Amino acid sequence: MSSYQFTPQAIEDLFEIWSYIAGDDLEAASRVEDAIRAGCAFLTDTPLAGRIREDLTSLPLRFWLVQPYRNFWIVYRPETKPLQVIRIIHAARNIPQILS
Repeated sequence: MSSYQFTPQAIEDLFEIWSYIAGDDLEAASRVEDAIRAGCAFLTDTPLAGRIREDLTSLPLRFWLVQPYRNFWIVYRPETKPLQVIRIIHAARNIPQILS
């Protein structure tokens, strides 16, 4: 069984996402966090499932939309063991600036 690890920035991203949603609905915040973690677990077994987004970064990263909350991107390095989750970013944010 493969595993994943969050960078400090990804941990902060997850906390900020959870906190923002929890301000309105604790259960919804937990559902989103669970979906993000499930997406990360899925990617450990299928690391090439995510898309390369050269329009967002020239870094060797892949992007996966969280299911069913498709407004959050998991940004990760597919070649690392354990899989390294670099960031978790809302799709409406300025992703190129965040990743620069």
